[in-house]
Amino acid sequence: MATPLRRASLFCLLLVLALMGRATWLAVAKADEYTNNPANARLAIDRYSQPLGNILVGGQPVTGSTATEGSLAYKRSYADGPLYAPVTGYTSQAYGSNQLENLYADLLDGSDPRLAGPVDRVTDQLTRTRPAGGDVVTTIDPAVQKAAWDALGGKQGAAVAIDPATGHILALVSTPSYDPSGITGRDRAAGQEWQRLGADQGRAMVNGALRTTLAPGSTFKLVVAAAALENGLYKDVDTPTDSPNPYTLPNTRTVLTNENASAPCLNATLRTALEYSCNNVFAKAAADLGEAKLTDQAQKLGFNLTKQDVPVRAATSVYPSGMEPSQVALTGIGQFSVTATPLQMAMVSAAIANDGVLMKPFEVDRLTDHSGRTVQQFDPERQSQAMSARTAGQLRSAMVSVVTDGTGKAARIPGLTVGGKTGTAQNGVDNSGIPYAWFTSYAEDGKGRKIATAAVVLNGSKDRDEITGGGLAGPVAKAMTQARLGK
Repeated sequence: MATPLRRASLFCLLLVLALMGRATWLAVAKADEYTNNPANARLAIDRYSQPLGNILVGGQPVTGSTATEGSLAYKRSYADGPLYAPVTGYTSQAYGSNQLENLYADLLDGSDPRLAGPVDRVTDQLTRTRPAGGDVVTTIDPAVQKAAWDALGGKQGAAVAIDPATGHILALVSTPSYDPSGITGRDRAAGQEWQRLGADQGRAMVNGALRTTLAPGSTFKLVVAAAALENGLYKDVDTPTDSPNPYTLPNTRTVLTNENASAPCLNATLRTALEYSCNNVFAKAAADLGEAKLTDQAQKLGFNLTKQDVPVRAATSVYPSGMEPSQVALTGIGQFSVTATPLQMAMVSAAIANDGVLMKPFEVDRLTDHSGRTVQQFDPERQSQAMSARTAGQLRSAMVSVVTDGTGKAARIPGLTVGGKTGTAQNGVDNSGIPYAWFTSYAEDGKGRKIATAAVVLNGSKDRDEITGGGLAGPVAKAMTQARLGK
């Protein structure tokens, strides 16, 4: 009997050891995998067990938390949801999160280890609690944000404003927009709203300021002018160019004309060419410079950068490669396959305004705990020396001429120095769609305060003759500038 008992006891011991080993493996080796599995309901229960931290604009929260019934104690709420959706993104009990809500989810729900000291961590583990959620302090100026929103009105478009000296993003506006509060819960109403927003292919939920890339049209002429000056093609913006009018694209019979047939574009200086937006001058300059030099200049300004994180990742603005000479010429007027986000075109003006130094654009100033203690500060960071200070000064002077004497007169603001560039970009096959109206600008008040802006309007008018960058997008840039510089 002793032998069978020993064998049975040994077998039971092995079973116990196997069970303990399995439990230890699950608790240690597989803990993170199970904890972070999206199917784990405990994740949502823990995340929404207490109010979330907030996203702040101008020192005030534009988010909140609302008590609910059921296993998820709280859900997210938003103040001025459509206005700030391009900044905050959304966080939903049913549909996850995006943008700042997603990038800083650990801080907002209190699970970020930086929110508690060593003693607090031990106490929290024993009591199975977590610190109150921290806050995300943005660089957005609420007055500039609201001004852009009001100026865009019911038109489809986007607007961006940047502080050239720091790279701080002052406004990110995208229209049409949506109210994230409508999708934060798990009820039927949230599901219906989610389906409604998806029915238009998510257009209202697309962050047009960061994620929509469009032909920049004549606003890209600033990049070409910078390349022409940096590479010595022309001495300064007041040197006559070698520019036939009309201009025949290289190796083709295609003749490129100007929108204003009476404009003085024949051999015009860069200043005059920017004032009247002369296609012949910039197409010829692009062809003379060639793809390599234009690519170099565009990339210094942020084009072709695959990771432009602000910290939300912006879509890549593209200066194409492998082109024929005629195609290079077309890029000189911001057409062919050139694409840009509104953020990108604001970056161009920001670099020009900042003596050629492009600061990395960023929309978050710092992260704090619930009491306001800073847990991470984001300092201004230089992205590139996009051009020389001399070239930047030349371009500022020419951009001012665009506003005082050229196509950008709608952006004039008494008491401020304002420079800009208009653009009307072709859309669709053979320009069959409604053109895009662009405007990018910089302004300064003489006391050291500056702003750089870009705005685009996609459906400004059904009458093609009424679609101009100065007339449709210029007032949006002007409104942002006035809100920031106070004129």
